[in-house]
Amino acid sequence: MTKLKIKSGDTVRVIAGAQKGKEGKVMKVFVDKNKVIVEGVNMVKKHEKPSAANPQGGIKEKEAPLQISNVSLIDANGKATRVGYRMEGDKKVRFAKTTNEII
Repeated sequence: MTKLKIKSGDTVRVIAGAQKGKEGKVMKVFVDKNKVIVEGVNMVKKHEKPSAANPQGGIKEKEAPLQISNVSLIDANGKATRVGYRMEGDKKVRFAKTTNEII
């Protein structure tokens, strides 16, 4: 299992693919599949059958997962950055490689 540097709650920018340039907050990270769901990005239409919970049915829009390699973290300056780890005292912290600030 690999260590992912993007966490849920981070603000990211899509750097590759059809959604390139869009930004959003990471809602969920799938560690085993190396994918993330970003709020408002990569929207797909899902057809739902009528049920007791949803008697009308219809077409719903929801976010689909993106490959984690296609997103980059946004730093405090609003630029895409890579993430590194370092020791601060006895704690391991993430930092932005462009600004060297702790995330």
